[in-house]
Amino acid sequence: MQEDKVPVYISRKLYEEVKRKVEESEGEFKSVEEFVEYVLTELLKEEEETPYTLEEEEEIKKRLKALGYL
Repeated sequence: MQEDKVPVYISRKLYEEVKRKVEESEGEFKSVEEFVEYVLTELLKEEEETPYTLEEEEEIKKRLKALGYL
């Protein structure tokens, strides 16, 4: 069963850039709509993932600073 779809409006410039990416994808994406849906789905997945707790992030920063990276 196909999901209901709703319109989303983007600038013509962005549309043209996405259209170019679709054309360069060599068939991986069939349309601008498919590409945009894929990108947004992946972005939302990334936001749901929290790889480190705040404490772990602080420890990583301390280690990077001690190594001279920060």
